[in-house]
Amino acid sequence: MNIVIVESPAKAKTINKYLGSSYEVLASFGHVRDLPAKNGSVDPDANFQMIWEVDPKAAGRLNDIAKALKGADKLILATDPDREGEAISWHVLEVLKEKRALKDQLIERVVFNAITKPAILEAMKNPRQIDGALVDAYMARRALDYLVGFTLSPVLWRKLPGARSAGRVQSVALRLVCDRELEIEKFVAREYWSLVATLATARGDTFEARLVGADGKKIQRLDIGTGKEAEDFKKALETAHFTVTSVEAKPARRNPQAPFTTSTLQQEASRKLGFAPAHTMRIAQRLYEGIDIGGETTGLITYMRTDGVQIDGSAITQARKVIGEDYGNAYVPEAPRQYQAKAKNAQEAHEAIRPTDLSRRPADMRRRLDPEQAKLYELIWTRTIASQMESAELERTTVDITAKAGSRQLELRATGQVIKFDGFLALYQEGRDDDGDDEDSRRLPAMSEGEALKKNELAIAQHFTEPPPRFSEASLVKRMEELGIGRPSTYASILQVLKDRGYVRLEKKRLHGEDKGRVVVAFLENFFARYVEYDFTAGLEEQLDRVSNNEISWQEVLKDFWRGFIGAVNDIKDLRVSEVLDALDGMLGPHIYPPRTDGGDVRQCPTCGTGKLNLKAGKFGAFVGCTNYPECRYTRPLAADSEASADRVLGKDPVTGRDVVVKAGRFGPYIQLGEQKDYAEGEKPKRAGIPKNISPADVELNLALKLLSLPREIGIHPETGQPITAGLGRFGPFVRHEKTYASLEAGDEVFDIGLNRAVTLIAEKVAKGPSGRRFGADPGKPLGDHPSLGAVAVKNGRYGAYVTSGGINATLPSDKTPDTITLPEAIVLLDERAAKGGGSKRGARKAKAAKPAKAEADAAAAKPAKKAAVKKSAAKPKSEATSKARAPVTAKTSASKAAKPAAKKSAGKASG
Repeated sequence: MNIVIVESPAKAKTINKYLGSSYEVLASFGHVRDLPAKNGSVDPDANFQMIWEVDPKAAGRLNDIAKALKGADKLILATDPDREGEAISWHVLEVLKEKRALKDQLIERVVFNAITKPAILEAMKNPRQIDGALVDAYMARRALDYLVGFTLSPVLWRKLPGARSAGRVQSVALRLVCDRELEIEKFVAREYWSLVATLATARGDTFEARLVGADGKKIQRLDIGTGKEAEDFKKALETAHFTVTSVEAKPARRNPQAPFTTSTLQQEASRKLGFAPAHTMRIAQRLYEGIDIGGETTGLITYMRTDGVQIDGSAITQARKVIGEDYGNAYVPEAPRQYQAKAKNAQEAHEAIRPTDLSRRPADMRRRLDPEQAKLYELIWTRTIASQMESAELERTTVDITAKAGSRQLELRATGQVIKFDGFLALYQEGRDDDGDDEDSRRLPAMSEGEALKKNELAIAQHFTEPPPRFSEASLVKRMEELGIGRPSTYASILQVLKDRGYVRLEKKRLHGEDKGRVVVAFLENFFARYVEYDFTAGLEEQLDRVSNNEISWQEVLKDFWRGFIGAVNDIKDLRVSEVLDALDGMLGPHIYPPRTDGGDVRQCPTCGTGKLNLKAGKFGAFVGCTNYPECRYTRPLAADSEASADRVLGKDPVTGRDVVVKAGRFGPYIQLGEQKDYAEGEKPKRAGIPKNISPADVELNLALKLLSLPREIGIHPETGQPITAGLGRFGPFVRHEKTYASLEAGDEVFDIGLNRAVTLIAEKVAKGPSGRRFGADPGKPLGDHPSLGAVAVKNGRYGAYVTSGGINATLPSDKTPDTITLPEAIVLLDERAAKGGGSKRGARKAKAAKPAKAEADAAAAKPAKKAAVKKSAAKPKSEATSKARAPVTAKTSASKAAKPAAKKSAGKASG
């Protein structure tokens, strides 16, 4: 028997079918060990020695792998084909060595880029050993991230209350977002004007031409700065005679884009499908692991974490065949296209992301996939096919026109483009982050040199320059890749962390730097400037890539980094919080204190008039307060724009007549009904929080009144007679009955949910219990009775559907579903599983009990003695099974401690 280790159970099940009965494929469920989340897990003074701890959830799976190895001939490590996959294989092997589970078994490492039968079988023919350089690169990255996190984050907590954490790459990505915010705030709009003439040929064909010169001087976009200048040009053109000076038509070619890498897939899925990078990767993972096709689970795309742009020769051949069939031979280029990555530090060890079989067209796969999977598969398929199609052939035309008005001579220009042959554009065109009017795409009528033109219309338009746009998730990923910051597998998680920690918010598909994030970046730029520099981070990535290429030692990279980093940390240890706040107050001044409309002192307290505003720190982060505290209690958030700092009256409450106001509080914007003076002594104004997904600027009177009405009573529960209410809480909208809270699902509205729906949600919540799980075991769908084990049922489990009877569980084969499995088929599956010793110990005992009547009688007679033995063993302080159950990974690991109670429990059962 050969034991194969992969990462996911879905993959294990599929690969086991491909390899046959002489292989047993087991899943590690991803990483099995990590550095304990406490100080000392990486020791810089001991050459960066690391202490690894087994994940408690993985301990049982590792024990299963160790048991399966008994009597096995070979251990095949088949985790993912990247650095993380290499690390998982190494961790599994190290744990097995420490458990002494390996005897004389042959150990092999295999990698495959797609979960298809040919790819798996080919991989098995070409085993290798674990790549030590890749493991070293993994350890260097993991140690760096640990050291930065566990050294820098405590400094943040002490010096900057309210800050949550900082990370090696995360902080640099955050700086990109916050630097863009600073650019936008410093931006000063500039006025300019444009003049466009609508002209017509003798044949009546019209087109637009733009003023580009006057009296021998060129006119650039911003050169016409006032309306008066624009009017002067317009007056001159009103009486001018227009003549075509030159017509220049140049052929051009547009080549297709390379197949997807991880980052380009994330970018394009964001632009075209609106998917967040993390969501894109989750869907891609499912497509990679595969779906059921013809009774066999097959991977639909190749491995989705890659920065390589090449694809396999056989896939290119198949793509060219599909292009010829679907579009004709004119769309098939003479030679196959080859691509090279342009990204900084690209590691092209793997293929680009492509379908495993290009003959599976998106239209055919749509019925087998859910809508989001189908959309992503189609995007990957079209990009791959387009990458091998013929180039588009264009003709770009530039027409120069002279306008003579008396002694003045003005110049206009019209540009256009004609597609002579669409090529790959017939199938695919890459999306753009920032839409704009592309004048070159306009088509021009036929004209000749010296031809007179007629003026139809003249239009002048005022414009203002605009600040650079905020990053979208797609454009931020693109910028990080251009700078060489991070790696393909990290982009999605970095963006998610920034959003989860409240450092940025996503609004209208753009990333806005929040005050919390801007303070963290300002702190790092003041006191750890080197470690948030783009070039430094990219240079460190290059060093880590050199480690993976076995060019330098990973410990040397860490030594160089740690020497400067710990010095910077020690330099600010003695700084007082007030000194830190003063430094940040100066750096963030333009953001915190924008100019006042009356030209007054931007730091003057608006409440007391004598105090000065400055940056303060509280439990929940930084805020602006008055120096006259506690006499003056004025506070506001950092952002001092009109929406955040000034009260905005929305209108009158029709019931009370009081003003409904949007206010800025220390913990965020909120809605308030009236002012304190409108209420009796001891009574406070009614307030309502604004949901996180709603901008304060978007709140109108009707919405504010609805929010103030919460919590609202929906009705009376029919069984208890107690009211059910709906409200907004920390975790979103909910309904409440007595002490039971149930979150509202998508589609439910907190303002108009009805009583029936609310009762249903409450009932479901009660059934699940406080942990969210239903009380009792799922009874499943009954199928009938097993001849000896009893009732047979089919259930849906964590790892798929299975049949169960008498404690024996048997997984359903891929060609069967809970709706199609029959009792005879279930009995066969259960008997096969029982013969292999499957199921729980209770089930195994029941399986043994399925014997002739005499054996049943003997077993029944033995029950009292068995019970006595159980009691006797339970009285023992320890058992041999307890000591055997312990499997410490290292001398300092806590996994063995966590395993003790379970070990004692199993020991008691075993001795019975």
